[in-house]
Amino acid sequence: MTPNIRVCSDCESSSEVSRREFLRSAGAAALVVGAAPLVARGADAIAPGSAPETVTKLLYESLSDAQRKEICFAWDFVEDTGDKRGLLRTRIANNWNITKPTIGSDFYNKDQQAMIKHIFENLIQPDWHKRIYKQLEDDAQGYGEHQSIAMFGKPGEKFEFVMTGRHMTLRADGNSEEHVAFGGPIFYGHAADGFNEKPNHPGNVFWHQALAANKVYAMLDEKQRKQALVDKLPKEQSVAFQGPSGQFPGIPLTDMSSDQKGLVKEVLQKLVEPYRTSDRDEALSCLNAQGGLDKCALAFYREGDVGNDQVWDCWRLEGPSFVWYYRGAPHVHVWVNVADNPGIKLNA
Repeated sequence: MTPNIRVCSDCESSSEVSRREFLRSAGAAALVVGAAPLVARGADAIAPGSAPETVTKLLYESLSDAQRKEICFAWDFVEDTGDKRGLLRTRIANNWNITKPTIGSDFYNKDQQAMIKHIFENLIQPDWHKRIYKQLEDDAQGYGEHQSIAMFGKPGEKFEFVMTGRHMTLRADGNSEEHVAFGGPIFYGHAADGFNEKPNHPGNVFWHQALAANKVYAMLDEKQRKQALVDKLPKEQSVAFQGPSGQFPGIPLTDMSSDQKGLVKEVLQKLVEPYRTSDRDEALSCLNAQGGLDKCALAFYREGDVGNDQVWDCWRLEGPSFVWYYRGAPHVHVWVNVADNPGIKLNA
Protein backbone atom coordinates (compact mmCIF):
# COMPACT_ATOMS: atom_id res chain seq x y z
CA MET A 1 0.00 0.00 0.00
CA THR A 2 2.45 2.63 -1.18
CA PRO A 3 0.84 6.01 -1.81
CA ASN A 4 1.53 7.86 -5.04
CA ILE A 5 2.25 11.43 -3.99
CA ARG A 6 2.43 13.28 -7.29
CA VAL A 7 3.33 16.93 -7.65
CA CYS A 8 2.92 18.32 -11.18
CA SER A 9 5.28 20.85 -12.69
CA ASP A 10 2.61 23.54 -12.89
CA CYS A 11 2.00 23.79 -9.14
CA GLU A 12 4.35 24.15 -6.20
CA SER A 13 4.76 21.20 -3.89
CA SER A 14 3.41 21.56 -0.39
CA SER A 15 3.86 20.03 3.01
CA GLU A 16 1.51 17.98 5.13
CA VAL A 17 -1.14 19.54 7.28
CA SER A 18 -2.70 18.00 10.32
CA ARG A 19 -5.99 16.12 10.18
CA ARG A 20 -9.46 17.61 10.42
CA GLU A 21 -12.73 15.93 11.17
CA PHE A 22 -16.36 16.87 10.96
CA LEU A 23 -19.46 17.39 13.04
CA ARG A 24 -20.64 14.71 15.42
CA SER A 25 -24.16 16.01 15.23
CA ALA A 26 -26.71 15.17 12.56
CA GLY A 27 -24.46 16.64 9.87
CA ALA A 28 -22.98 13.39 8.61
CA ALA A 29 -26.40 11.99 7.84
CA ALA A 30 -27.64 15.14 6.15
CA LEU A 31 -29.08 14.50 2.72
CA VAL A 32 -28.13 16.74 -0.16
CA VAL A 33 -31.07 17.32 -2.49
CA GLY A 34 -30.61 17.42 -6.24
CA ALA A 35 -28.02 14.73 -6.90
CA ALA A 36 -28.63 12.67 -10.02
CA PRO A 37 -29.85 9.09 -9.48
CA LEU A 38 -27.06 6.54 -9.42
CA VAL A 39 -27.12 2.80 -9.96
CA ALA A 40 -25.20 0.27 -7.86
CA ARG A 41 -25.39 -3.47 -7.82
CA GLY A 42 -28.49 -5.33 -6.67
CA ALA A 43 -29.64 -4.48 -3.17
CA ASP A 44 -26.99 -1.79 -2.93
CA ALA A 45 -28.92 0.60 -5.18
CA ILE A 46 -28.13 4.14 -4.07
CA ALA A 47 -30.98 6.52 -3.36
CA PRO A 48 -30.54 10.07 -4.63
CA GLY A 49 -29.17 12.23 -1.83
CA SER A 50 -27.69 9.36 0.19
CA ALA A 51 -25.02 10.69 2.54
CA PRO A 52 -21.43 10.32 1.32
CA GLU A 53 -20.60 8.24 4.38
CA THR A 54 -23.37 5.75 3.55
CA VAL A 55 -22.13 5.33 0.00
CA THR A 56 -18.51 5.09 1.15
CA LYS A 57 -19.50 1.99 3.12
CA LEU A 58 -21.14 0.47 0.02
CA LEU A 59 -18.07 1.29 -2.03
CA TYR A 60 -15.77 -0.30 0.53
CA GLU A 61 -17.87 -3.46 0.60
CA SER A 62 -17.77 -3.67 -3.20
CA LEU A 63 -13.95 -3.61 -3.43
CA SER A 64 -12.02 -6.75 -4.30
CA ASP A 65 -9.02 -7.83 -2.23
CA ALA A 66 -6.73 -6.52 -4.99
CA GLN A 67 -8.46 -3.13 -4.95
CA ARG A 68 -8.31 -2.88 -1.17
CA LYS A 69 -4.62 -3.62 -1.22
CA GLU A 70 -4.10 -0.64 -3.51
CA ILE A 71 -6.34 2.05 -2.00
CA CYS A 72 -7.23 1.03 1.57
CA PHE A 73 -5.04 1.77 4.58
CA ALA A 74 -5.09 1.33 8.31
CA TRP A 75 -6.53 4.32 10.17
CA ASP A 76 -3.10 5.24 11.55
CA PHE A 77 -1.05 4.38 8.45
CA VAL A 78 2.19 6.40 8.38
CA GLU A 79 3.72 7.43 5.09
CA ASP A 80 7.49 7.74 4.91
CA THR A 81 8.84 9.55 1.85
CA GLY A 82 12.31 10.07 3.28
CA ASP A 83 12.12 13.81 3.87
CA LYS A 84 8.59 13.71 5.26
CA ARG A 85 6.91 11.33 7.65
CA GLY A 86 3.40 11.43 9.06
CA LEU A 87 -0.14 10.14 8.86
CA LEU A 88 -1.12 9.77 5.23
CA ARG A 89 -4.79 10.45 5.91
CA THR A 90 -3.92 13.89 7.33
CA ARG A 91 -1.83 15.02 4.37
CA ILE A 92 -2.81 17.90 2.13
CA ALA A 93 -1.18 19.41 -0.95
CA ASN A 94 -2.12 21.70 -3.82
CA ASN A 95 -1.59 19.00 -6.46
CA TRP A 96 -1.29 15.33 -5.58
CA ASN A 97 -2.65 11.84 -5.92
CA ILE A 98 -3.06 9.92 -2.70
CA THR A 99 -3.07 6.58 -4.59
CA LYS A 100 -2.13 5.57 -8.13
CA PRO A 101 -5.45 4.44 -9.69
CA THR A 102 -7.47 7.33 -11.09
CA ILE A 103 -11.21 7.23 -10.54
CA GLY A 104 -11.97 7.14 -14.27
CA SER A 105 -9.68 4.19 -14.99
CA ASP A 106 -10.74 0.58 -15.41
CA PHE A 107 -9.34 -0.13 -11.95
CA TYR A 108 -12.91 0.63 -10.83
CA ASN A 109 -16.01 -0.89 -12.39
CA LYS A 110 -18.86 1.35 -13.50
CA ASP A 111 -20.88 0.83 -10.31
CA GLN A 112 -17.88 1.81 -8.21
CA GLN A 113 -17.26 4.86 -10.39
CA ALA A 114 -20.91 5.85 -9.89
CA MET A 115 -20.52 5.53 -6.13
CA ILE A 116 -17.36 7.64 -6.11
CA LYS A 117 -19.06 10.33 -8.16
CA HIS A 118 -22.03 10.30 -5.80
CA ILE A 119 -19.73 10.78 -2.80
CA PHE A 120 -17.93 13.62 -4.57
CA GLU A 121 -21.09 15.45 -5.65
CA ASN A 122 -22.77 15.11 -2.28
CA LEU A 123 -19.83 16.73 -0.48
CA ILE A 124 -20.59 19.84 -2.54
CA GLN A 125 -23.71 22.00 -2.65
CA PRO A 126 -25.77 21.18 -5.78
CA ASP A 127 -25.69 24.77 -7.03
CA TRP A 128 -21.89 24.59 -7.02
CA HIS A 129 -21.61 21.44 -9.15
CA LYS A 130 -21.40 23.33 -12.44
CA ARG A 131 -18.65 25.61 -11.13
CA ILE A 132 -16.61 22.75 -9.65
CA TYR A 133 -16.85 20.79 -12.89
CA LYS A 134 -15.61 23.89 -14.75
CA GLN A 135 -12.65 24.06 -12.39
CA LEU A 136 -11.86 20.40 -13.06
CA GLU A 137 -12.14 20.91 -16.82
CA ASP A 138 -9.78 23.89 -16.73
CA ASP A 139 -7.27 22.36 -14.33
CA ALA A 140 -7.36 18.59 -14.74
CA GLN A 141 -8.88 17.65 -18.11
CA GLY A 142 -12.20 17.12 -16.39
CA TYR A 143 -13.54 14.84 -13.71
CA GLY A 144 -12.09 11.35 -13.45
CA GLU A 145 -8.93 11.66 -15.47
CA HIS A 146 -6.51 12.70 -12.77
CA GLN A 147 -8.27 12.34 -9.41
CA SER A 148 -7.74 9.44 -7.02
CA ILE A 149 -9.16 8.23 -3.71
CA ALA A 150 -8.10 6.40 -0.59
CA MET A 151 -9.93 4.96 2.41
CA PHE A 152 -8.59 4.71 5.93
CA GLY A 153 -9.97 2.45 8.62
CA LYS A 154 -13.27 0.68 7.97
CA PRO A 155 -16.48 2.45 6.95
CA GLY A 156 -19.17 1.80 9.53
CA GLU A 157 -16.53 2.06 12.22
CA LYS A 158 -13.70 4.63 12.31
CA PHE A 159 -12.89 5.68 8.75
CA GLU A 160 -12.05 8.46 6.34
CA PHE A 161 -12.59 8.84 2.59
CA VAL A 162 -10.15 11.17 0.81
CA MET A 163 -10.27 12.41 -2.80
CA THR A 164 -7.30 14.26 -4.27
CA GLY A 165 -6.12 15.78 -7.54
CA ARG A 166 -4.89 19.06 -8.90
CA HIS A 167 -6.43 21.87 -6.83
CA MET A 168 -8.48 19.43 -4.77
CA THR A 169 -8.46 17.68 -1.43
CA LEU A 170 -11.90 16.61 -0.17
CA ARG A 171 -12.81 14.38 2.77
CA ALA A 172 -15.61 12.53 4.53
CA ASP A 173 -15.03 10.69 7.79
CA GLY A 174 -18.41 9.73 9.22
CA ASN A 175 -17.69 11.65 12.44
CA SER A 176 -14.79 9.35 13.22
CA GLU A 177 -13.03 11.97 15.31
CA GLU A 178 -13.99 15.09 17.17
CA HIS A 179 -12.96 18.70 16.93
CA VAL A 180 -12.26 19.21 13.20
CA ALA A 181 -14.24 20.59 10.24
CA PHE A 182 -14.52 19.22 6.69
CA GLY A 183 -13.25 15.78 7.73
CA GLY A 184 -9.71 17.20 7.70
CA PRO A 185 -7.68 20.00 6.12
CA ILE A 186 -8.93 20.74 2.62
CA PHE A 187 -7.63 22.54 -0.44
CA TYR A 188 -9.29 24.14 -3.44
CA GLY A 189 -8.04 26.25 -6.33
CA HIS A 190 -8.46 27.22 -9.96
CA ALA A 191 -6.24 28.39 -12.81
CA ALA A 192 -8.98 29.48 -15.22
CA ASP A 193 -6.88 31.90 -17.24
CA GLY A 194 -3.62 29.97 -17.35
CA PHE A 195 -0.91 29.43 -14.79
CA ASN A 196 -0.26 33.17 -14.52
CA GLU A 197 -3.75 34.61 -14.33
CA LYS A 198 -4.55 38.13 -15.42
CA PRO A 199 -5.77 40.78 -12.96
CA ASN A 200 -9.28 40.03 -11.71
CA HIS A 201 -8.86 36.37 -12.68
CA PRO A 202 -11.38 36.12 -15.56
CA GLY A 203 -13.48 32.97 -15.36
CA ASN A 204 -12.14 31.91 -11.97
CA VAL A 205 -14.97 30.29 -10.01
CA PHE A 206 -13.50 31.34 -6.66
CA TRP A 207 -12.51 34.93 -7.44
CA HIS A 208 -15.78 36.33 -6.04
CA GLN A 209 -14.48 35.33 -2.58
CA ALA A 210 -11.51 37.67 -3.00
CA LEU A 211 -13.71 40.47 -4.31
CA ALA A 212 -15.87 40.14 -1.20
CA ALA A 213 -12.77 40.39 1.00
CA ASN A 214 -11.62 43.46 -0.93
CA LYS A 215 -14.93 45.16 -0.13
CA VAL A 216 -13.92 44.90 3.51
CA TYR A 217 -10.57 46.55 2.75
CA ALA A 218 -12.37 49.34 0.87
CA MET A 219 -14.41 50.10 4.02
CA LEU A 220 -11.35 50.48 6.23
CA ASP A 221 -10.04 53.92 7.12
CA GLU A 222 -6.40 54.85 6.59
CA LYS A 223 -5.25 53.72 10.02
CA GLN A 224 -7.05 50.41 9.69
CA ARG A 225 -5.55 49.80 6.25
CA LYS A 226 -2.07 50.21 7.66
CA GLN A 227 -2.92 47.50 10.18
CA ALA A 228 -4.48 45.21 7.60
CA LEU A 229 -1.84 45.42 4.86
CA VAL A 230 1.16 43.12 5.26
CA ASP A 231 4.23 43.07 3.02
CA LYS A 232 5.31 39.44 2.76
CA LEU A 233 3.21 36.36 2.07
CA PRO A 234 3.44 33.39 4.41
CA LYS A 235 4.45 30.10 2.84
CA GLU A 236 1.57 28.30 1.17
CA GLN A 237 1.55 25.47 3.69
CA SER A 238 1.72 27.78 6.72
CA VAL A 239 -1.71 27.01 8.14
CA ALA A 240 -0.81 25.56 11.56
CA PHE A 241 -2.89 26.76 14.50
CA GLN A 242 -1.37 29.41 16.77
CA GLY A 243 -3.90 29.11 19.57
CA PRO A 244 -5.46 31.96 21.57
CA SER A 245 -2.11 33.63 22.24
CA GLY A 246 -1.15 33.66 18.55
CA GLN A 247 0.14 36.69 16.70
CA PHE A 248 -2.26 36.85 13.77
CA PRO A 249 -1.28 39.05 10.81
CA GLY A 250 -3.43 41.98 9.80
CA ILE A 251 -6.16 43.87 11.60
CA PRO A 252 -7.98 42.30 14.56
CA LEU A 253 -11.70 42.22 13.95
CA THR A 254 -12.17 43.83 17.35
CA ASP A 255 -10.68 46.97 15.75
CA MET A 256 -13.47 47.06 13.15
CA SER A 257 -16.84 48.77 13.26
CA SER A 258 -20.04 46.73 13.32
CA ASP A 259 -20.60 47.48 9.62
CA GLN A 260 -17.12 46.29 8.75
CA LYS A 261 -17.59 43.11 10.80
CA GLY A 262 -20.85 42.55 8.97
CA LEU A 263 -18.96 42.47 5.68
CA VAL A 264 -16.46 39.99 7.11
CA LYS A 265 -19.38 37.74 8.04
CA GLU A 266 -20.52 37.92 4.42
CA VAL A 267 -17.03 36.88 3.31
CA LEU A 268 -17.13 33.94 5.70
CA GLN A 269 -20.45 32.80 4.26
CA LYS A 270 -18.99 32.89 0.75
CA LEU A 271 -16.01 30.83 1.90
CA VAL A 272 -18.10 27.97 3.27
CA GLU A 273 -20.83 28.22 0.62
CA PRO A 274 -19.57 25.48 -1.78
CA TYR A 275 -19.77 22.69 0.80
CA ARG A 276 -22.62 20.54 2.08
CA THR A 277 -24.68 21.97 4.91
CA SER A 278 -23.21 19.76 7.63
CA ASP A 279 -19.65 20.79 6.79
CA ARG A 280 -20.55 24.46 6.62
CA ASP A 281 -22.31 24.24 9.96
CA GLU A 282 -19.38 22.52 11.59
CA ALA A 283 -16.85 25.01 10.29
CA LEU A 284 -18.86 27.83 11.86
CA SER A 285 -19.35 25.82 15.05
CA CYS A 286 -15.60 25.27 15.34
CA LEU A 287 -14.95 28.97 14.83
CA ASN A 288 -17.50 29.92 17.49
CA ALA A 289 -15.97 27.46 19.97
CA GLN A 290 -12.80 29.56 19.92
CA GLY A 291 -14.54 32.91 20.29
CA GLY A 292 -15.83 33.51 16.77
CA LEU A 293 -14.72 36.24 14.41
CA ASP A 294 -13.88 38.55 17.34
CA LYS A 295 -10.85 36.34 17.99
CA CYS A 296 -9.72 36.55 14.35
CA ALA A 297 -7.66 38.94 12.25
CA LEU A 298 -7.85 39.74 8.54
CA ALA A 299 -4.69 40.37 6.52
CA PHE A 300 -4.12 41.52 2.94
CA TYR A 301 -0.72 41.13 1.25
CA ARG A 302 1.21 43.52 -0.97
CA GLU A 303 3.24 40.62 -2.28
CA GLY A 304 1.27 38.72 -4.90
CA ASP A 305 -0.74 41.72 -6.11
CA VAL A 306 -1.43 40.52 -9.66
CA GLY A 307 -1.29 43.53 -11.98
CA ASN A 308 -0.20 45.88 -9.18
CA ASP A 309 -3.74 47.22 -9.08
CA GLN A 310 -4.24 47.12 -5.29
CA VAL A 311 -7.07 44.68 -5.68
CA TRP A 312 -5.52 42.31 -3.17
CA ASP A 313 -5.25 38.82 -4.62
CA CYS A 314 -3.83 37.29 -1.45
CA TRP A 315 -5.44 37.51 1.97
CA ARG A 316 -5.93 35.49 5.12
CA LEU A 317 -8.58 35.17 7.81
CA GLU A 318 -7.11 33.60 10.95
CA GLY A 319 -8.04 32.83 14.53
CA PRO A 320 -6.85 30.48 17.29
CA SER A 321 -7.86 27.33 15.40
CA PHE A 322 -9.16 28.76 12.14
CA VAL A 323 -7.07 29.47 9.04
CA TRP A 324 -8.51 30.32 5.63
CA TYR A 325 -5.57 31.33 3.47
CA TYR A 326 -6.54 32.63 0.03
CA ARG A 327 -3.50 32.95 -2.21
CA GLY A 328 -4.45 34.34 -5.60
CA ALA A 329 -1.01 34.59 -7.20
CA PRO A 330 -0.10 33.39 -9.77
CA HIS A 331 -3.52 31.70 -9.72
CA VAL A 332 -5.95 30.78 -6.95
CA HIS A 333 -4.81 28.37 -4.23
CA VAL A 334 -6.82 28.20 -1.01
CA TRP A 335 -5.71 26.34 2.13
CA VAL A 336 -8.30 25.60 4.79
CA ASN A 337 -7.60 24.38 8.32
CA VAL A 338 -10.47 24.58 10.84
CA ALA A 339 -10.97 22.98 14.26
CA ASP A 340 -12.51 23.72 17.63
CA ASN A 341 -9.25 22.83 19.39
CA PRO A 342 -5.97 24.64 18.65
CA GLY A 343 -4.03 21.78 20.24
CA ILE A 344 -4.32 19.74 17.05
CA LYS A 345 -0.86 19.74 15.49
CA LEU A 346 0.48 19.54 11.97
CA ASN A 347 2.45 16.49 10.92
CA ALA A 348 6.24 16.73 11.06
